[in-house]
Amino acid sequence: MSYMPRWRFLIATLVAASTLAGCGGGSDSAGAVVASPSAAAPPEAGLPPVAGGPVAPVLSNNTALDGRNWINYRRAQLGVPAVTENVLINNAALGHSEYLRTNNLMSHDQVAGKPGFTGATLRDRLNAAGYLIPATGYAFGEVISGAANGSGFYMAEELITAIYHRFVIFEPKFREIGTGAATSARGYHYFTADFATRNGFGPGIAANTVVTWPFSGQAGVLPNFLSDSEEPDPVAGINEVGYPISVHANLDAPLAMQSFTVRPRGGANLQVQVVNSSADPARRSAIAIIPLAVLKAGTTYEVSFSGTVNGAPVSRDWSFTTR
Repeated sequence: MSYMPRWRFLIATLVAASTLAGCGGGSDSAGAVVASPSAAAPPEAGLPPVAGGPVAPVLSNNTALDGRNWINYRRAQLGVPAVTENVLINNAALGHSEYLRTNNLMSHDQVAGKPGFTGATLRDRLNAAGYLIPATGYAFGEVISGAANGSGFYMAEELITAIYHRFVIFEPKFREIGTGAATSARGYHYFTADFATRNGFGPGIAANTVVTWPFSGQAGVLPNFLSDSEEPDPVAGINEVGYPISVHANLDAPLAMQSFTVRPRGGANLQVQVVNSSADPARRSAIAIIPLAVLKAGTTYEVSFSGTVNGAPVSRDWSFTTR
């Protein structure tokens, strides 16, 4: 699809095949976002670290580097392993950003014969870059942002705000990442982040556990999210809603929900919309709720989740505070 400069564009896809299942079968999850510039405020460079937590990166003004560093900073806050830079995946991501810039479009797919073609699909582009995907024991995913704001911190954070993109970025089992950015002559920026693991999944988080976002005690959380910006629309019929709240397990650990609630401290549970990382419960490793109304500023919200991971019971109670 072509773009109009006043809009940002974010799109995400995830593909996996597990040797644990003994076959090469995969699962796909995809979403597309067309969001207004007010959908997510940019994080501040030099954001102070959470007490006892990871230190925020320093802005370098290199979009690809800053986006990669911000993703790993947020993964560390979430409590999942960092993804290691891989130059081969960098080349695949850069090639795709250049293809998007050259052809003035946003898509996960490329068309043979168009300028800058490097591979029709993400798997093709990874293989062409020398990052060979085996028949089983792999996972790979891609998120893309297009924006007038070229800050890698900004572009990565808005991808995390959009729930389908967050599912990809926060997958615990990914081992490696590659990022690439390109800028058009009129100052429009393209940022591609490709994630992958091969020959077996990464260590992920502990078995039969989950991690949560916003994390426990997180401050400065955005109060809103523009639902109409995401395709499929996670909250049909309502545009401005509350910030998505999510629970994440390992890609190979099916996650089921029994209850998932959020409320302002001392108040009643909010009305929410449930969003799943996969329509197939057997391949569902992340679940989110989106409050149907914008959250109040400067307010502490209490969240409670109960369910199962691989059939084992799991529950979490935590809180976060909006900006």
